[in-house]
Amino acid sequence: MNIFGVVFVHKQSITMKMMRAIRCLLIIFIAAIYGSCTKIQQLPPEPHIEYKDFSVFDTTDILGNYCKGGKLKFYFEDGDGNVGLEPPEATEGDTTNLFFTLFRKIDGEMKQADNDDPMRPSSYRIPYMEREGQNKILKGTIYITFIYLFYEVDDNDTIRYDFYLKDRADNLSNTVSTNEIPLSFNGIY
Repeated sequence: MNIFGVVFVHKQSITMKMMRAIRCLLIIFIAAIYGSCTKIQQLPPEPHIEYKDFSVFDTTDILGNYCKGGKLKFYFEDGDGNVGLEPPEATEGDTTNLFFTLFRKIDGEMKQADNDDPMRPSSYRIPYMEREGQNKILKGTIYITFIYLFYEVDDNDTIRYDFYLKDRADNLSNTVSTNEIPLSFNGIY
């Protein structure tokens, strides 16, 4: 049995308010889609560092002895996100990835300090860092604290550090220098 019928459609007129609301929703929808499609930022695989400041302060060591302290602050970026080392195993490769060269002011000129200089810092270990997701870029600020156990207030030393870091792929960052740091005076340099 075939049924034949006619369907009547009653057109409602769309009011101007409804049209504006639809346009607004459409614009918001398009803006949301466009905003979510931004390109992932690209940086080179070599780390990049920028010196921010170095602060000098009075402190005590773990035995309660008076000493000078310093805190280095620097910014870093790494395009492939492989800065930092995992905890070392007994005989595993690199154990440090942040390297310093000490300079002392002698007769008004900055000169590289000897290897046996008691103020010379050892190399440091930046801990393992990794980002989840597609964008592997790492950016951040790192603080390194120095304790000057053999510093005498009467020494009136002025020092400077050059430093760089190495990522897990053995890419070296640029080398940057601190400002001249007068250890006799507390402050930010």
